[in-house]
Amino acid sequence: MSDRKNPTRRGVIKTGAAAGAALSTPYFFTGTSLAGGHSYRNEPKGKDVTFGFNVPQTGAYSEEGKDELRAYELAVEHINAGGGGMLDTFSSKALKGGVNGKTVKFVTGDTQTKSDAARASAKRMIESDGAIMITGGSSSGVAIAVQGLCQEAGVIFMAGLTHSNDTTGKDKRANGFRHFFNTEMTGAALAPVLKNAFGGERTAYHLTADYTWGWSQEGSIKKYTEGLGWKTAAAVRTPLGAGDFSSYITPVLNSGADVLVLNHYGKDMVNSLTNAVKFGLRDKQVNGKDFAIVVPLYSRLMAQGAGENVKGIFGSTNWHWSLSDEGSKAFVKSFGEKYGFPPSQAAHTTYCQAILYADACQRAGTFKPSQVGKALEGFKFDGLGNGPTEYRAEDHQCFKDVLVVKGKENPSSKFDVLEVVEVTPRAKVEYKPELLGGELGPYNDGPV
Repeated sequence: MSDRKNPTRRGVIKTGAAAGAALSTPYFFTGTSLAGGHSYRNEPKGKDVTFGFNVPQTGAYSEEGKDELRAYELAVEHINAGGGGMLDTFSSKALKGGVNGKTVKFVTGDTQTKSDAARASAKRMIESDGAIMITGGSSSGVAIAVQGLCQEAGVIFMAGLTHSNDTTGKDKRANGFRHFFNTEMTGAALAPVLKNAFGGERTAYHLTADYTWGWSQEGSIKKYTEGLGWKTAAAVRTPLGAGDFSSYITPVLNSGADVLVLNHYGKDMVNSLTNAVKFGLRDKQVNGKDFAIVVPLYSRLMAQGAGENVKGIFGSTNWHWSLSDEGSKAFVKSFGEKYGFPPSQAAHTTYCQAILYADACQRAGTFKPSQVGKALEGFKFDGLGNGPTEYRAEDHQCFKDVLVVKGKENPSSKFDVLEVVEVTPRAKVEYKPELLGGELGPYNDGPV
């Protein structure tokens, strides 16, 4: 059951002076939760186990957060029932109802798409609510911050939407796992499609969200497009949640670029793309070529928000509700029956993370982080909507096929806004673990 309706305790971030005091407090954890015979952080002793869902309920990525919460609630229903949705197609059959004989309950927090707020809500869920695991988020900056906090606290972190290479690269942690793909994979999958569509002699202008994901996305697109012959005219950083991007679009007109790459997500992508179209970029010709716009990371929610402006614009996505595999169809059916519309990639990702964590605990026969982590490391599975998938042991990154999509020219409904134009095989997007740096380090089961 959810506690989001209780504003006095769970799922709510303090505001005003109280919030300022909370955020200025060092993020250390006490060992009090281990008293009374507990052998690891928040070991559940009663009939229930608590998951912590930490998502952006306000801010630039709030639409993604709303869909994440919907999916988490559905996942908990299916876990407790021992079936339904993708549990029926999942190759692992360990879950039979609850986890390790316990009913799953959950608490929520609002990350606000801010690292300090996200850490504060995760810390509260761990220390005050007894959360055994934290999952969620729609920002790589948030994911990296909360992953570090969970490593320190001694709980597992199942990342939500985080696309920066750094999450399972230089900032990887043993207690953290990511189901979402990353910018390295986007670059490898998307660049060849862009060359085929627009040619090998192009000049790109990047507008980039000024935090870890934007930097990572910009770097990967530049790496792979320049490797195919493109040039980069400029790369300009923009603040998260800027709202109006007109002042950033104007210089593009006189830059000599014939491609605009919008390294933006959520409402920022909707706003920057809308501004670009209003400035007439889609109707321009530069260097004797039709001007092109690229959105490297797409979601159905973003495409829907941008409306007509997304038609024909290429990007990548982790999953799409139009896929015809049995897992995707089962998820779309169960989500649609509950909420009345198809799920986004945000919903798919977070549903999978909840299911995968519960399954790993059941297979391990414990909620102890180090044992759950070992059950996830190198785990190969199918039936969760992306085809054969593996959690690589060396960096806790999921590897699977990557979807290249574009805005649909003739949508049949307001949800039918993207079409899959290529499924790039895992073999073409996989890289050696050492490429992105970082060290996992040891698992942390919490203070003893």
